[in-house]
Amino acid sequence: VDPRSPRARTVPKRARQPSLRGRIIASDIMQAHARVPAARSALPRPARYPSRLRASTIIPPSCLGDNNCRRGGGLRRTPFPAASVVRASAGDQESTSRDVSAGAQPRDVSAGAVVTSDVGTAYDVRMPSYARTGKNFLNISIPTLLNADLGSVMDAPSCALTPKKTHIVCTLGPSSRTVDDLEKLLRAGMSVARFNFSHGTHEYHLESLTNLRRACVNTGKVCAVLLDTKGPEIRTGTLRDGEPVSLVRGKELTLTTDYSVVGDENLIAVSYQWMARDVKCGDNILMADGSVMLEVLSTDVDAGTVRVKCLNNATIGERKNCNLPGVAVDLPTLTEKDLHDIIGFGVVHDVDFIAASFVRKGSDVLKIRDVLDNAGGSSIRIISKVENQEGLVNFDDILEESDGVMVARGDLGMEIPTEKIFLAQKLMIEKCNAAGKPVVTATQMLESMVKNPRPTRAEATDVANAVLDGTDCVMLSGETAAGAFPVDAVRVMSKICREAEVSIDHYQLFKTILAQVPIPMQPLESLASSAVRTAQKVRAALIVVLTHGGSTARLVAKYRPAVPVLTVFVPTLTTDSLTWQCSGESPARQANLTRGLIPLLAEGSARATDTDTTDEILHAAIDHAKAAGYCASGECIVALHRIGNASVIKIVNIP
Repeated sequence: VDPRSPRARTVPKRARQPSLRGRIIASDIMQAHARVPAARSALPRPARYPSRLRASTIIPPSCLGDNNCRRGGGLRRTPFPAASVVRASAGDQESTSRDVSAGAQPRDVSAGAVVTSDVGTAYDVRMPSYARTGKNFLNISIPTLLNADLGSVMDAPSCALTPKKTHIVCTLGPSSRTVDDLEKLLRAGMSVARFNFSHGTHEYHLESLTNLRRACVNTGKVCAVLLDTKGPEIRTGTLRDGEPVSLVRGKELTLTTDYSVVGDENLIAVSYQWMARDVKCGDNILMADGSVMLEVLSTDVDAGTVRVKCLNNATIGERKNCNLPGVAVDLPTLTEKDLHDIIGFGVVHDVDFIAASFVRKGSDVLKIRDVLDNAGGSSIRIISKVENQEGLVNFDDILEESDGVMVARGDLGMEIPTEKIFLAQKLMIEKCNAAGKPVVTATQMLESMVKNPRPTRAEATDVANAVLDGTDCVMLSGETAAGAFPVDAVRVMSKICREAEVSIDHYQLFKTILAQVPIPMQPLESLASSAVRTAQKVRAALIVVLTHGGSTARLVAKYRPAVPVLTVFVPTLTTDSLTWQCSGESPARQANLTRGLIPLLAEGSARATDTDTTDEILHAAIDHAKAAGYCASGECIVALHRIGNASVIKIVNIP
């Protein structure tokens, strides 16, 4: 029937189907957001949202002028050393024997497809009122935005005051290592400080770490420490007079594995002794972050030389990185320098994470774990950096053995085709989400802010899409280490994260993750998912979790609640007959790598029973949440904790 004919106009609107072109466009939009299968995107959906946008109320007026309060600083989070937040004895809040790994029995996700789910009609999940302001803020999911009036969306007030769930990792360097600079970064939104051991001495990094701990105490904020190893890199050698050399397109030159050779425009030394054996004619070699592209013409294994042709005009300096795309390099995962850095600095100075560079298989992670256990660093968590094709092939094994993953797009982008980077990022984030393990998206997120006060539009979209993909953390490298606007970069990234987070359909995301978990579920994971569902049903303002090591809170965060998860770490006291140790500080800092978690540390006091202890901690945590603006009188919170041998989920009305 011609849609323009009178007969077509007599057909009820509900029975009409969109045109073929309309279905194709709708399918493309939904597939772009990786949320709705193409087969269902063409179906018309009933509109449950009214024409006006849903609203949420944020932060009380008394906090609006206080930058520290506005960003959650009213909570006295655990700094270095840990600050007292709530007082109670170290009762048995959760049984470690019943704690299960956050990645327990995840459903296998094939590497050939992105896991998608049908969003359908957006579920009405309003942000709770963190306090009463009388102002309305945008909180509407992407599927609903596609049906909304674009002008009304753009005119909606900013979400800059909503609590940020996605954490920010900042690399410390010359632009960000003084106490004053670090205090500004903490207030702007830094959650994890990255120490790049590819550069600098132990003395240099110790000075930065000391300043960081002083800044944490001054601001009352918690910040985790991540040690990033140099890893098994391949680098070019020295050049004559130390001056860069110019390479001309089409020019032939020789690469030698004799690293003592001083190079020039005709001969360049490389540090990988098996290069002549591992590369073959036609292979590409990339140098200086990909700015130099070479094609292999011939190899001489006995002489250790490779004849190459330059594919572009470029200038190269000394000791530049070198990549062999598609080649399985024969290098150890842990170099002597890495061992010295991990044992001599990481374990000695109680860092929270080791970011292991160029992890290629699961056994690499086990070797690092053995090193940490033997050196007394068993509490340090391992974040595997996937930076090459071999790591992608073995990603499932790497994820199983790791405590988290970093999507290191810099070196990865030189190892795999550029057009495949987005797919690798989405797949890795999806798999980490399904396993309930934190994932960090890194490299060139706001690269232009090294020199400019504003990011490019593409960079802003990149950060937002990483949040929509499900990343737990986004990372800044040169932007904060050596950039001209380190604090501005963190502030801009915080704003982008907030705007992206309120566009997520948390209810549909919860159902998608829940569907990936096999039945029967582990008891603790069942409790965690039930706590999130309860918070959705009662429109709770907050989820409060009492924990010893953080595994319960990480399981709650796995199901991506729409509200913050206030994680109260109850310390445990242990002894070996000679010394006493109190745990809790490191797990509290480590919570800063998991999306949505807000760590607090309890302090011991003598109480008669575990019930008294739990009630005291819970009431103190609620008082701090009210003071920080996370909840208000008249609302309710969902609490998850243990009393004796029983796990309890309860709804608490806030007086």
